Amino acid sequence: MVKVSEADTRGEASVVGASSSLAGASAFPADIPSVPSAAGKRILLATARGYCAGVDRAVDAVEKALALYGAPVYVRKEIVHNKFVVETLTKRGAVFVKDTDEVPEGARVVFSAHGVAPHVYQEAAARNLQTIDATCPLVTKVHKQAVRFADEDYDILLIGHAGHEEVEGTQGEAPRHIQVVNGPEEVHAVTVRDPNKVVWISQTTLSVDETMKTVELLRQRFPALQDPPSDDICYATQNRQGAVKAMAPRCDVVIVVGSANSSNSVRLVEVALESGAGAAYRVDRAEEMHPEWVAAAKTVGLTSGASVPEILVRDVVATLGTWGFTQVEPVATATEDIRFSLPKNLRADLKAVGAHPDRPHKVRVRKDRS
Repeated sequence: MVKVSEADTRGEASVVGASSSLAGASAFPADIPSVPSAAGKRILLATARGYCAGVDRAVDAVEKALALYGAPVYVRKEIVHNKFVVETLTKRGAVFVKDTDEVPEGARVVFSAHGVAPHVYQEAAARNLQTIDATCPLVTKVHKQAVRFADEDYDILLIGHAGHEEVEGTQGEAPRHIQVVNGPEEVHAVTVRDPNKVVWISQTTLSVDETMKTVELLRQRFPALQDPPSDDICYATQNRQGAVKAMAPRCDVVIVVGSANSSNSVRLVEVALESGAGAAYRVDRAEEMHPEWVAAAKTVGLTSGASVPEILVRDVVATLGTWGFTQVEPVATATEDIRFSLPKNLRADLKAVGAHPDRPHKVRVRKDRS
């Protein structure tokens, strides 16, 4: 049964209070107040930060489903890898489960942004579950690549982290053709049936540099190794890593906002250190920072992973401000205009009751390729 109040049709502001907003940076004012620091302390703030389009879509889907259908709305696995997002949605009535057999028969379940294997859809259908598929379209693209190459009987080398939900979902598309390569250290153990019929694909949230190192080593072993038809690593992952590379050499410390199980957030810490930052730390919330981390610093770099709502970044800026870092300088290496529509069935139900299907966003501009 679909239920919606008049307030629910007015957009995100009626559903989410400012203090617990799960919106990305594109829904916030672009400018963060900056006051010159007499001590010369400053924050370099990456403008390419926070939510990617797939995460924004997935979180929005759960929020809209709760407003539209009412609680509970079940979610298979974490909708995205962010502790604050999961905790906030839980308080609003989302129920996170490990698998579909924990969902009552006939209930509504959302599949996470990381994607699922075909057998999960089959299990959901067998239990008459009402599914909302919030798989990121960029992950779906990789799934389709896997199916295509398996149909052509290629050995598929999936570069990614074994056990990660995204990798499990992709591997499930063609388990007899896909083998996971966790990184450069595993290249020597790879075996294929025909070295002239091998292709690589990847998890979307990896380190660009490490992925290409793995590909280079694989190509040394298999010179005929084919590339995927398009870049598998998410545009947002690349942009966030690029921003950190640009600002890290100027930073005494880099703070990355993101959860421990967020692959791309963890990678940003590594990129910061590899790119010359004096130190780098990952935090879920501003409360986890320690003043001694920045006590001797003049310049602190700040960014966030692709699963992080903007409110958490603003909280870090505010905390750093109380420690003397009042001057905020944006580091603009890339801006983004990619948006994904909500899952079709959810979008149709929203339109049927007159609710607006999209959360508000500012206009965004594509990355300058010059």
